[in-house]
Amino acid sequence: MRCAVIHPDLGNQINRRTPELALEEAVNLAEALDVEVVASMVTRVPKPRAGTLFGTGKVDEIEAWLEANDAGLVIIDGKVTPIQQRNLEKAWNVKILDRTGLILEIFSARAATREGVLQVDLAHLTYQKSRLVRSWTHLERQRGGLGFIGGPGETQIESDRRALADQIHRIKTQLNKVVKTRALHRAARKKVPYPIVALVGYTNAGKSTIFNKITGADVMAKDMLFATLDPTMRGLELPSGRKVILSDTVGFISDLPTQLVAAFRATLEEVLDADLVLHVRDISHPETTEQARDVVEILTEIGISDNAMESMLEVWNKVDNLPEAEAEAIRTAAERDEHNCVTSAITGEGLPELFEAIENALAEPVTSEKLTLDFSKGKQRAWLYAENVVQKETQTDEGYVLDVVWTKKTKDKFEAAGA
Repeated sequence: MRCAVIHPDLGNQINRRTPELALEEAVNLAEALDVEVVASMVTRVPKPRAGTLFGTGKVDEIEAWLEANDAGLVIIDGKVTPIQQRNLEKAWNVKILDRTGLILEIFSARAATREGVLQVDLAHLTYQKSRLVRSWTHLERQRGGLGFIGGPGETQIESDRRALADQIHRIKTQLNKVVKTRALHRAARKKVPYPIVALVGYTNAGKSTIFNKITGADVMAKDMLFATLDPTMRGLELPSGRKVILSDTVGFISDLPTQLVAAFRATLEEVLDADLVLHVRDISHPETTEQARDVVEILTEIGISDNAMESMLEVWNKVDNLPEAEAEAIRTAAERDEHNCVTSAITGEGLPELFEAIENALAEPVTSEKLTLDFSKGKQRAWLYAENVVQKETQTDEGYVLDVVWTKKTKDKFEAAGA
């Protein structure tokens, strides 16, 4: 399908991103949907119109532009109300997707696991339900097109609303079962003495490439927005011999649809349970700081703890994309903070230092204690030996006297076991 992309520059609002870079990202999103982008533009919108978003003259100007480019789909990189969508589709005789609809389409195409598919379906249905208003009078019952591009007609609004509500309820029920299964898996992993390290970051920052590089996995890793949607976990042995579980997660993006934040919360809970979070940044991107801010905002929204935020490591990836002088300046800046690590997933630069940083971040303070266990506590004594914390043992009339060196976590586990 031939597609045109429009970024409305709302000058009267506070925009972090430059309009040109925002348009570039929107075009990349459209290309991730496998449509043919034939034209794109930034359009200044000093005063958004309630009925059409754009002024009358601009609507006519864009209509001529679309006809000249023979575009059948228009992606508007922003929020478009159902009324605005109805009026613009009628004026331009095209199908329209706003930013939320576009991201939902991409997620629908990318989701692979059972949970991912259910979450996307839930987000889609929630989005569709919000757009069941009397603005759909001109639309036929089914418009076809890409995935969920389309909408119900006016004559069936009430029955469609009930049908959507039923579908949403059914999917939530299924999703709750999947979430419970995931919770059981997490509980099982907690019994394994391996810390979990979660990769997060703006979409296309290079998380999956790093994941593949250091685990030898074959997760989909392309220079494409939202190449990875479902979390993937692999075991990883650090150079010291310590084993960890590495988790690759969905990429974040500015203005992530609220439906998706809610729908993917179960997936992002992998991050909340992680012992360490690695924030992978595309340090070569012109707006890497703004992207990092968006990631932190979403992490805060899903409820990441203050401790996790404080211990989070920033991985400044794609340094190989920078000119050498800029790359050297980045390396120098990173050296000032132990929470920063400069890498190139392509060349392998910085990966040994990243491993070392993970080791240091996961290292726990240890304490030495002397324990006395009576002879009936043979099970507890065996547990301590299995954990390899016993340094020395002597026997007295009272029982076993053990010199142990352990972390607070190991001590807590020992006490929780009923010692």
